[in-house]
Amino acid sequence: MRRSRRGTTLVTAGTAVLLAALTAITPASADPVKASKSITDRTAAQIAALQSIKKSLTPAESKVDSMLVVEARKRVQVGTTNALPQVQTGVAVTPQSTTLVDIRAKQYSEDLVNAVRAAGGQIRAVSSENRTVRAEVPLAKLADIAGRTDVARVEQGSDAMTQDLKNKRDTKSRKAAPSKEDKAREIERRLSEKQMSVQAAKVAESDKAHNAEAARGSFHVTGVGTKLCALSDGVSSLAVSQAAGELPAVDVLTGQAGSGDEGTAMLEILHDLAPNAELGFATAFNGDASFADNIKKLRFQLGCDVIVDDVIYFNESPFQDGIIARAVDAVAADGALFFSSAGNQGNVADGTSGHYEGQFVDSGVGVGKFAGTAHDFNPDPNAKQLYNPLSNFSGDTPVVLHWADPLGQSFNDYDLYLVNAQGNVVTFSQNNQDGAQDPYERINTPSSSTGTRLAVVKYRGEDKYFALSLFGGRFADTNDGLKKYVTPGTTRGHSAAKGAISVAAAPAAGALPFDLEPGDPANPRGPYPNAFDSTQKPERFTSDGPRRTFFAPDGSPLAEVRQKPDLTAADGVTTSVPGFAPFFGTSAAAPNAAAIAGLILSGNPTLSPAEVKEALVTTAVDIVEAGVDNRTGAGIVLADRALAYTGASPQALARAQKPTVVNDADGSAFLKPGTTSTVTVPVANNGDGSAASTSLVLTTPSAGVTIAPRSKYYGNIDAGQTVSNTFKVTVPATAGLGSAVKLDARVTYSGATSPTTSSFTLRVGEPSRDYKTFAYTGAPIAIPDNDQTGVSVPLPVTGVGAASNLKFSVDGATCSTADGATTVGIDHTFVGDLVGTLTSPAGKTVTLFSRAGSSGNNICQAVFDDSATRAFSSVTSADAPFTGSWLGGAPLSSLTADGADGTWVFKVADVVGSDRGSIRSVTLSVAGWV
Repeated sequence: MRRSRRGTTLVTAGTAVLLAALTAITPASADPVKASKSITDRTAAQIAALQSIKKSLTPAESKVDSMLVVEARKRVQVGTTNALPQVQTGVAVTPQSTTLVDIRAKQYSEDLVNAVRAAGGQIRAVSSENRTVRAEVPLAKLADIAGRTDVARVEQGSDAMTQDLKNKRDTKSRKAAPSKEDKAREIERRLSEKQMSVQAAKVAESDKAHNAEAARGSFHVTGVGTKLCALSDGVSSLAVSQAAGELPAVDVLTGQAGSGDEGTAMLEILHDLAPNAELGFATAFNGDASFADNIKKLRFQLGCDVIVDDVIYFNESPFQDGIIARAVDAVAADGALFFSSAGNQGNVADGTSGHYEGQFVDSGVGVGKFAGTAHDFNPDPNAKQLYNPLSNFSGDTPVVLHWADPLGQSFNDYDLYLVNAQGNVVTFSQNNQDGAQDPYERINTPSSSTGTRLAVVKYRGEDKYFALSLFGGRFADTNDGLKKYVTPGTTRGHSAAKGAISVAAAPAAGALPFDLEPGDPANPRGPYPNAFDSTQKPERFTSDGPRRTFFAPDGSPLAEVRQKPDLTAADGVTTSVPGFAPFFGTSAAAPNAAAIAGLILSGNPTLSPAEVKEALVTTAVDIVEAGVDNRTGAGIVLADRALAYTGASPQALARAQKPTVVNDADGSAFLKPGTTSTVTVPVANNGDGSAASTSLVLTTPSAGVTIAPRSKYYGNIDAGQTVSNTFKVTVPATAGLGSAVKLDARVTYSGATSPTTSSFTLRVGEPSRDYKTFAYTGAPIAIPDNDQTGVSVPLPVTGVGAASNLKFSVDGATCSTADGATTVGIDHTFVGDLVGTLTSPAGKTVTLFSRAGSSGNNICQAVFDDSATRAFSSVTSADAPFTGSWLGGAPLSSLTADGADGTWVFKVADVVGSDRGSIRSVTLSVAGWV
């Protein structure tokens, strides 16, 4: 296979060189184009038929994605089908004639959500910040919804891909997607195996290849004090990995566990390299708006220090930071480090690219009945080529077209057509752009791409700079004389955001075990069990940069060239997750780099994100071209070098633990009015180093309460050790039963993590043994299927005051697993679809159950109680109907710090499709103080 001469024109450093690499557009071969390749009469006639639809759009239809419009018309107008015999819209329509859409609103409101439901829509996600409602809606109702004045546009549901790499030509290993039930059974089978036999944990080869294992041994830094969080498809097998000892507890954002297991594999990589870091997760696969929301929630709700993702949404602009990139910049501005996969879409140097960008060149060749001229890909003024041809192995590939207009403000109207060798239009995208839409068109290639080629048509407007990209294919010369045209700059979207660290891939161990396309050169191998060095080659599929942008996030002009990717890390590593052993792609590389950043922060917690990035980039091993290049950035990260550069050392992490009480008057374990109690406050050092000269200051803002002494010296506390001291706490006689005594503990010691602060709330009095009950026994409330917004039951509480204990029960008179059982507390035909939460009047929420129970039916006479011994998260379908006492996902005691009187809310959301049920009877039991 001949390589493009562009392989010798690589980006090194400096804006001038980067711009030159972007703007120099040459054919892939030195051979001259022998003949013009223009639009055939057949192609022109079919484009004219499509343009006639575009011309006839109603005002409401003009706000609907063009493929949705054509799909809807094909179902009711025979003439449309006859005029377009080969056209495939690619719109996924269910047997109930519904399709997934993103409704972009001018103003978000509950009225819009209710209107979508009234039109027969099922809500999948809502984002008030990003003014988006994601829903499964009847195809015939889309124009009605688009016709609302508060709706800006109705788009096909934004979709995405992760950046793991599988052999899509391996038809033997490709099977029909398993059903939800089959997946559940397989996970339960694997979980049972892990619980019955203990096996040695699998450690990713990157632990040695990046010298992370050696670095932990030399610097005694393990990730303590940091929280590393991932975004991907899902963590379906999380419980299996935990049972196998591959993962510790993971803080999963409520209702955002997703589906699939790439997230589980990424978490295993993070844990292998930074074994004592805390972990968190949220899915990125419920639309672009939800993804952006979850990025922020990981930082601002879960407190993640390092965040990593491996996802690209196809509608992410290469030329302007959209909602996902802006979310990345927001968490980076708050002090988080954000790592993202650079992509697996190939590069010019290795001849694997499916990317072209440049200024639109008007060919002067008219296309269609109404308007439009095609772009001329050939820079030779004496020849024209109106197509860019695809390789024969680019089937089932998303293709996107973006041009340099601001998001939501495109006055220039471009369209995208895929044509076969016979001149038939195979698929298309021709959305209307009249000043209020995104500059974006999207198609999917059919399963066979043989002989297909792409045409970019300017329907109206100015000649704009544009980008045309394949996600999983490449451009290639054809036998009938068409030449491919490629340019660098495949990486895009939030991975190219200023606040993101974009990560390319190099193999840790064995080579990728298949050719990207038949006849390709051999794939490189990695150094395992040795460490990376300067002779290492990157993966041939890793996406290249740079990324040229034209607009600021607000749409104002701002031209930049960003050096991307930033650095390189290992892929081809082992995890315990089926399908990810080995785990290839920049999806695997990004968490390896993120884990090393976690080690850096653990060994030097005061470093800023810019200083961590400086350490990674400065100490990286330079590979391929000398200096920073557009395939591997600064080079491959090595943990030992980065930790040495930052002066890492084992850090203590001493924190006050929950106090215990002994009342001096009666020996009870409770504070009481007019008495003094001995309060013991332990301090535990869970860090990597010793906490020297530790002291604790204990104060209270509670009126009339006194503490003596104010401070105590705890001495030196070694790693893993706990030391306790006592204080005298006196409560005034006027203190009411159940009133709060807040204790603020400030622990200081020698080290960068000092001081740490903790707060504890104790109550005056003894917990009552009597509970007041507040039940819902009204009409059954249907739980909407596959609807993140769920359904809520209000539970008004009065006459309690402060709560000492809480219990929550899902009731029922007679328990059974019958479908639609009327005598259970919650009937549902797949309890593993459900997420149940309880929210206090103060707005604090705990998760009671989340995606546990697999295919089991119904919850009945189940009590969530902090004194239970078994967690509901451990249930399997064999436990159905789910009865007995259970620990929830978080302690109910966390809701007792505030007054109990007011309206409590029990919410249940069914977050997976095809099963239904209802809430029938539940009870909140609240104990006060005596």
